[in-house]
Amino acid sequence: MTGQETNGTGAGAGAGRKASLPKRFYKDVAVKDEGGEAVLLLDGKPVRTPGKAPLALPTRAAAEALAEEWRAQGDRIDPETMPLTRFANSAIDGVRGREQAVAADIVRHAGSDLLSYRPEGPQGLVAAQAKHWDPVLAWAERALDAPLRLVAGIVHVEQPAPSLDAIARRLEAFDTFGLAALHVMTQLTGSALLPLAVALGQLTPDEAWAAAHVDEDFQIAQWGEDAEAAGRRAHRKRDFDAAVRMLALLNTSSMSWMAGTSPAMTS
Repeated sequence: MTGQETNGTGAGAGAGRKASLPKRFYKDVAVKDEGGEAVLLLDGKPVRTPGKAPLALPTRAAAEALAEEWRAQGDRIDPETMPLTRFANSAIDGVRGREQAVAADIVRHAGSDLLSYRPEGPQGLVAAQAKHWDPVLAWAERALDAPLRLVAGIVHVEQPAPSLDAIARRLEAFDTFGLAALHVMTQLTGSALLPLAVALGQLTPDEAWAAAHVDEDFQIAQWGEDAEAAGRRAHRKRDFDAAVRMLALLNTSSMSWMAGTSPAMTS
């Protein structure tokens, strides 16, 4: 990390890793409204992304959340403790200007959505998938006008083009940061429908995360949990939570789960 850019990560572990992290070079953290965006300032100077773009957020609430990550840093700056900042960097540098391509990739995932592929057994897994996945598929058909075909096994089956077009139309309502959040969540869950269900207030984040891990949790129940796999899952969950929180900071109108309520699976 150089100047006020936010790229770079520490190497090694423990004290060695901490020593490799960049030193904190600022005292004051503030947010300034500018040109319809909220800009993050360190000692009065704008923060920039690794791609040299201003670190500007579409809402003040989102910018204030990033500011809290920067205020919380000690004598060293640890990007691993700044998931919202890392997310914002990725949205600005990787999604802005590429919104159509990112939306198309989400639709591509819908074409092979996790929820569509079912095994013939064991029965316990089949039942668990039906419990978590069937209501989401029913909601997608009813609320999104996007019915998806169920597939026995793992051989790819083309989904109905009108359904994929309907999902694409829903994505048009999301801005750069919203698409970035949905894309991250889609990659982490293997499903385009689960992130949309969260964004549209039909599932809580925890419900979506559990649905995405039905297969893994079934295996854990049978054979126990591997510590290394658990660590990887926790890391993915942190990125998932950052994307979810950004969605909420962009627009809380449909985010009833932020208030601790579980939305009904309705249109």
